[in-house]
Amino acid sequence: MCGRYVITNPVSKTKKIVKSAINVIDKENYNAHPYQELPVIKRYTNGNTIENLKWGIVPSWSKKKEFKPLINARLETIDEKVSFKKLIKLTRCVAVADGFYEWKREDKNKIPHYFLREDKKIMYMAGIYVNSEFCLITEEATQNVSDIHHRQPLVLNENDVNRYLNLELDGSSFLKECKKPKLQFYEISRNVNKPTNNNISLIQKISN
Repeated sequence: MCGRYVITNPVSKTKKIVKSAINVIDKENYNAHPYQELPVIKRYTNGNTIENLKWGIVPSWSKKKEFKPLINARLETIDEKVSFKKLIKLTRCVAVADGFYEWKREDKNKIPHYFLREDKKIMYMAGIYVNSEFCLITEEATQNVSDIHHRQPLVLNENDVNRYLNLELDGSSFLKECKKPKLQFYEISRNVNKPTNNNISLIQKISN
């Protein structure tokens, strides 16, 4: 799964593929977490926009006071789940990130790690949305990522963003077939565990 990530200066970093920004400014968020409003790319007839949506979908059929918002959707079952099967066909989005966090379980401890692209480029994470809420699509972890966790967000290359947002293409089939960028990771401080901690020191590598 993916439950935390980093995004800095989203407007500047997406200007090549986004026509306009709606209530999004360049700022730094080193501990993006569920229920925050976060920048995602959406497609309209006149071009792509980047705008803020809340991370976590509450399905219309749920008892909203008792329902924990859905922050991830598994690619393998997205066409079957009642909460997601219409969204992958009709309302796709792409969240932008510098990198994401994941925790490795060691005995009774959970050790945080920071993941980024090997080429250090911005991450485009495939998502779906409804109204003002979105969730990220995850897939089975690649071999190196699986050393830390068995799932990972589905990261697109920049030249595949518009193809994913094109509703004439089958969304889940495209995501299964497209080439994904290689990722790298390293251990970081446990300060990231607290969502209110939010500064660049969170992504500093710990020397073993």
